[in-house]
Amino acid sequence: MSTQTPTQRQVSMVLDLNKCLGCHTCSIACKKMWNTDPGTDYTYWNNVETMPGKGYPANYPQIGGRTETGEVKRGQIPNMDTGYGRSWSFNHKDVLASTGQPVKLWIKPKEEVKWGPNFDEDEGTGHYPQDNHYFYLPRLCNHCTHPACLDACPRGAIEKREHDGIVLVNQDRCHGYRFCVEACPYKKVYFDHVRQVSAKCIFCAPRVEEGVAPACARQCPGRLRFVGYRDDQDGPIWKLVEKYQVALPLHGEWGLGPNVFYVPPMSPSKMDDRGRPTGEPRIPLAYLESLFGPRVKDVLNLLHAERDKKKRGEKSELMDLLIAYNWNDNFKLEPQQREVFGERH
Repeated sequence: MSTQTPTQRQVSMVLDLNKCLGCHTCSIACKKMWNTDPGTDYTYWNNVETMPGKGYPANYPQIGGRTETGEVKRGQIPNMDTGYGRSWSFNHKDVLASTGQPVKLWIKPKEEVKWGPNFDEDEGTGHYPQDNHYFYLPRLCNHCTHPACLDACPRGAIEKREHDGIVLVNQDRCHGYRFCVEACPYKKVYFDHVRQVSAKCIFCAPRVEEGVAPACARQCPGRLRFVGYRDDQDGPIWKLVEKYQVALPLHGEWGLGPNVFYVPPMSPSKMDDRGRPTGEPRIPLAYLESLFGPRVKDVLNLLHAERDKKKRGEKSELMDLLIAYNWNDNFKLEPQQREVFGERH
């Protein structure tokens, strides 16, 4: 665990998984802004996974630097073919040339395809129509309170900023050892193979410094992302995480103190053999608890209770907050002085 002193403040994000459309607008916004260089073409600082599924990179919980009970272990660097997945080219010219020909060709990759981001999108699990289910899980760097990547770097090239808690890589100091990639159990640190340095989500630090929410949050059409500071009792983060306690960390058992939180998804009832609802939720409680911890049941019960209040015409601050009538209310940031690795400007 990191021995550094706690930050003065911590910027944070809450994502309501009941509202995610799986449209990937967040991923595209992030990719266009930060990942257009050749060395990071394979990376997605923000991605959206279909759960249950392997995630991105594939099976990342099994190759990260933490055990299921939070002990440190030697992590692995994901494989390009079976972990991250390589990009591939398609036979567009051949398809166009086949227009009007006796044999029409269809678009397909030219190379052997082993794996790729969102390769298992919308698959889910279960049996239709009784209990089939899936939900979307957007992921980005958690800007942890105790970052494993920071502890793993022998060069001191990773810093957690004191005034907002954002975790950054100083690429001028980085020597590309990739210990940070191994250590992060969420696998949200990547390697720029052209510049030979590590790279990761910076929580859109230049935007946050100007009081503007990260691109992934601002561009989200589902209004599912909330951004603000953990200690701001007038902001959405404090209300969702501390007051109502409906926002939970992903794999909090790893002990890193992630500062990205999730409102777990509710689900419709399973069906019996005659198509009648059984009253049992389609997404198994045990599976949600494996992701978000033992408080999932309490959170879902509160969400159902507050939703029922709203249906009866009663007031519910929690439901009004989650509905997000005005998207501007999802974000509560203020401009700050700029800081570049310990120097305030």
